[in-house]
Amino acid sequence: MLTDLRPSELVYRGLKSAGIDIVASVPCVNLQELLCLISSDPDIMHIPVTREEEGIGICAGAYMGGRSPAIAMQNSGLGNSINALASLNMLYGIPLLMVISHRGTQGERLVGQIPMGRLTEPLLNAMGITFFRPRPNDAEEMIEAAWSLAVSERHPVAILLDIQFWEWRAAAQS
Repeated sequence: MLTDLRPSELVYRGLKSAGIDIVASVPCVNLQELLCLISSDPDIMHIPVTREEEGIGICAGAYMGGRSPAIAMQNSGLGNSINALASLNMLYGIPLLMVISHRGTQGERLVGQIPMGRLTEPLLNAMGITFFRPRPNDAEEMIEAAWSLAVSERHPVAILLDIQFWEWRAAAQS
């Protein structure tokens, strides 16, 4: 039953359903469990990177080599990725699934996360990058649909996972 799964497991299932077979990642506390699931899957190559634009480049090369790539990162890294996304993925029509932990939204405890939290959606809109905000119960299907859209449009697509997404299980059990 889906309600018995943790949010990270639902995202992981979505990646598997979409056929994602390589994931670059930059650490984020919200992505920690997801990254452990990805790392333990022999069918997914996990490449931890030090900067988001490095991951964008690795994913672009992986796609050109026949792989189905995703990057998992925090939204603060979106600012680091803009040039790589625009001058590589968007210029050359390279699809990418971006799984983004959207910090700085309602309920954020760290004030330093709030500015980028407010800018995430406007930046994605300015770049013409479609984004989705799944709830855990539709995460698997929405991630699969997002990857299909990225491939058909040959363009990056983002999945934004805010604080409420990660706290869903605790709230659902209360």
